[in-house]
Amino acid sequence: MINSSLKELAAALAAKKISSVELTTLFLDRIEKLNPTFNAFVTLDRDKALSAARAADERLAKVGAGGTAAAGPAALTGIPLAHKDIFCTAGWRTACGSKMLANFVSPYDAHVVERFNNVGMVMLGKCNMDEFAMGSSNETSHFGPVKNPWDITCVPGGSSGGSAAAVAARLTPAATGTDTGGSIRQPAALCGLTGLKPTYGVVSRYGMIAFASSLDQAGPMAKSAEDCALLLSAMAGFDPRDSTSLERPAEDYTRDIDKPLAGLKIGLPREFFGAGMDDAVRAAVEAALAEYRKLGATTVEVGLPNSSLSVPAYYVIAPAEASSNLSRFDGVRYGHRAPDYADLNDMYAKSRAQGFGDEVKRRILIGTYVLSHGYYDAYYLKAQKIRRLIAADFAAAFRDCDVIMGPTTPSPAFKFGAKAADPVQMYLSDIYTIAVNLAGLPGMSIPCGFDHGLPVGLQIVGPWFGEARMLNAAHQYQRATDWHARMPETMK
Repeated sequence: MINSSLKELAAALAAKKISSVELTTLFLDRIEKLNPTFNAFVTLDRDKALSAARAADERLAKVGAGGTAAAGPAALTGIPLAHKDIFCTAGWRTACGSKMLANFVSPYDAHVVERFNNVGMVMLGKCNMDEFAMGSSNETSHFGPVKNPWDITCVPGGSSGGSAAAVAARLTPAATGTDTGGSIRQPAALCGLTGLKPTYGVVSRYGMIAFASSLDQAGPMAKSAEDCALLLSAMAGFDPRDSTSLERPAEDYTRDIDKPLAGLKIGLPREFFGAGMDDAVRAAVEAALAEYRKLGATTVEVGLPNSSLSVPAYYVIAPAEASSNLSRFDGVRYGHRAPDYADLNDMYAKSRAQGFGDEVKRRILIGTYVLSHGYYDAYYLKAQKIRRLIAADFAAAFRDCDVIMGPTTPSPAFKFGAKAADPVQMYLSDIYTIAVNLAGLPGMSIPCGFDHGLPVGLQIVGPWFGEARMLNAAHQYQRATDWHARMPETMK
C-alpha cells in the first residue's frame, strides 16, 4: 500500500479491501518508526487522525457497496495526507518552522486545509520546513534539519523539505507544500517526487502564513503527475477571503491527462542549458527530452533573455514583502514574547531577536533596507520592472511552444552545511525556478534520472492556467518511464 497511487488507494477503499482507519494506522506506524531518522514531521496527533479516518469510513459506507471509487476530488475520501506547517489547522500547532510560533495553536483552518477536509482526506500531521519558508535546504528550521531519504547526509531541499521527505520516505501518500521561489519544485527534484506550483491565484492563500505575498502559492506534492492532478482539483477554487484569489470556473485537472503528446511543442530556453549545470543533471534532462521526442513531441529553442536577472530581482522583492509581513510578529498578540524586558520597545526588540532565526533576520534586514527612503526607487522599483520583463519573455516564448522544459536544479541534493556559510550560493540553488514565480506561471518538477544515486528533476513550465497541459506532458512521460515509481532502498 505504501507505494500505491492515490487512484489505487481510492479503489482499495471503495472495494473495502482496506478501511481508512487501517490505511491511516499503516502510515502513522511508519511515521512513528521512521520519523526520528528523517525529522519530516514536527506535529502529530494519532487520536485526531484516527477520528478523521473513522469519519471518512462512515462517509465511504454511505456512498454504497458498488465497489467503484468516486470520480474527481471525491475519490480522495479516506486517503491520508500531510500538511506543510505553514498552513493554519484548527486545534493543531502551526509553527511555520519558527521559535516565534512554536506554541501557536491555530483557531481556524486555511482554505487549502478546508478543501481537503471537505472531500474527507485524513490529516496525518504537520511537516517540517525552513523557518517562515525562507530557505532552500530545510536547514533553517527551529525544529532541526530534515534528512533526505535517498541519503541522510544530504539536504531534502526547501522550504517544503519536510513534505518532500515525508512523501519520498512513504510516510504519507501525498502532502501540501508552498512555492515562493521554487520551494515545491526544488525539494521535489532533490527527493525524487512530483511537485506542482499552480498559476498564482489559482489556490487561495487564506490561512497560509505569508512570506512574500505576491509570490507565495500552495500546491501538491505526490509520487506522480496523476496524483498531483487529483490533489490540485481538490485544492483549487475561488476564495473571497483572499484578495488575490482568482474567480474562475472549477477545473478538472485530470481531463487531458491521457491525451497523446503528438504535436506537443517543447520550448528549451538556451539560458537554462549553459554553464553551471552538473554534467549528470544535463545528461538526465537530455535523456528525458529524447524520450519526449519518442512520444511524439518536438523541441524548439526559445529565449528568456532576462532570466539571469531573476535571482537578484527575487532577492529584492521577496525580502521586501517578508519585512512587511513579518512585522506582525512582535510579541504582543501571539507568538514568542521575551520573558524579561524593560519597556514596550525593549519587548519588541528582544521578542523578535529571540524568536527569529538568522536567515529570517537577514531577509528582514534586506527587505527593510530596500524599502527605506532613498532606496525604494533604486532597488525595489527596478526589481519590479525586471519582473515585468521576465513575464514578457515567457509570454513571447509561449508563442512558439506549448510548454517549456529544463532542469529543476543545477545539481542533485548537496551535503548538509555545504552552502550554509554562503547565502548567495544557497540562493543560486533556485536559479531555474525563481523566474516562474516572478511571472506567476505554473511549474512542476518530475523525476527524470539519478546522479550518483540521488534524484534529478525535470522542470515543466506552462503558460498561465496551463496546468492541465503541463500535467498531461508529465503523465505521459511517467507512463513511459519509472523514475517516479522508484523509492529509496531503505524504505522498501
